[in-house]
Amino acid sequence: MAPIGADRFYNLVKHHFYDNASFFRVVPNFVVQFGISAYPPVSAAWQNANIKDEPVTGSNKRGYLTYAKTSQPNTRSTQIFINLKDNAVWTARAFRRFGVVDAQGMKVVDMLYDQYGDSAGPDQDQIAKQGKPYIDKGWPKLDSIKSATLVGAAAEAAPAKPAAAKAAAPAAKKRQ
Repeated sequence: MAPIGADRFYNLVKHHFYDNASFFRVVPNFVVQFGISAYPPVSAAWQNANIKDEPVTGSNKRGYLTYAKTSQPNTRSTQIFINLKDNAVWTARAFRRFGVVDAQGMKVVDMLYDQYGDSAGPDQDQIAKQGKPYIDKGWPKLDSIKSATLVGAAAEAAPAKPAAAKAAAPAAKKRQ
């Protein structure tokens, strides 16, 4: 797996970044996408906190987690895809997997609301700017993460405070 990506995910969960975040893009037989904070100041604070790309090994199979990125190198940040099928195309485009959703978890992923379609979902920039109220107003059936926590050995590390808000930054490029 990808140690830089896994470390980023660990830190985002530890700092409660994903709490109340919506699964804003659910494309049947392709991917589920999430990773924009429900709180605009938190999204702004992480907007340019990109991590370096890692060498791609293997392919992106069903249940694998990979970061969204722009067409530019080293643009992985906070947005994540869950592969709903084997997506070999992601491997060719340098989407390095960093984790996997187990079979029990995929049963939940398979039940996420997917009827808005790929092009009728919310605008990523507006999610970052307006947060959860924007999602709830226009796409009330989207599923959300109530809270994300560390369990097992990872949870024994010192607990962290929720992500602190920083000054807003300019809008990020759409990640795909």
